[in-house]
Amino acid sequence: MRVPFALFLMSFAAAMFSYGLIGMVESAPVLVALLSAFAALILMLRARVVPQAPRTAPRSIVIDGSNIMHWNGETPQLATLQEVVRSLTDLGYQPGVVFDANAGYKLAGRYMDDRPLARALGLPADRVLVVPKGSPADPVILKAARELGAAVLSNDRFRDWADEFPEVAQPGHLRRGGYRNGVLWLETGA
Repeated sequence: MRVPFALFLMSFAAAMFSYGLIGMVESAPVLVALLSAFAALILMLRARVVPQAPRTAPRSIVIDGSNIMHWNGETPQLATLQEVVRSLTDLGYQPGVVFDANAGYKLAGRYMDDRPLARALGLPADRVLVVPKGSPADPVILKAARELGAAVLSNDRFRDWADEFPEVAQPGHLRRGGYRNGVLWLETGA
C-alpha cells in the first residue's frame, strides 16, 4: 500500500510542478504526470479492495536422514527419503535433512556429500548436511531444530541427548513415521 501511495504523491507533485512551469493542463509533461497519478490511485484503491492472501512461511522440519532411510525394509533406500521429503513438502513443510557421514556408503556404496544427496532428494544443497566422519549427527539435528524452531522427524528418541536438548521430551518436538502395509505414515502435527 505504501508504494502506490508514494507513486501517487510523486506523480501528483510532478503534475503540479509541471503545470506551474508550463501553465497548461494539455501539455505533455502535465498529462503524463496526471496519468501516472491516476494509475497510482487505481493501484491504491485496488490494494484496499482486493484482499491479499496471508503469506505464511513454510514450517521447517529437520529430517534424520540416516534414520529414515531404513524405514521401508532392512536395506537403506534413497526412495524412502525421497517420498518423505515429497510428502512433507506437499504438506507445506520446508524439510532439511541431516545424515551421518556413512550415509552415502549405505545408499550408494561410496561416500556422498551434501550436493549429490541434495540433488537426489530434489532439495537445495543448503538444506542437506552430511556430518564429518567421526561426528555424531544427533546433536547437529537437534541444534538445527532448536535454531529453526522446528520439529525433528525421526524414530530415534534422542535419549542420550536429553540433558543438552531437553526439548526432545516436549510433545510434538520429535515426530515419528514409517510404513504400514507399504504406505507411508507421518506424524506431522498438521
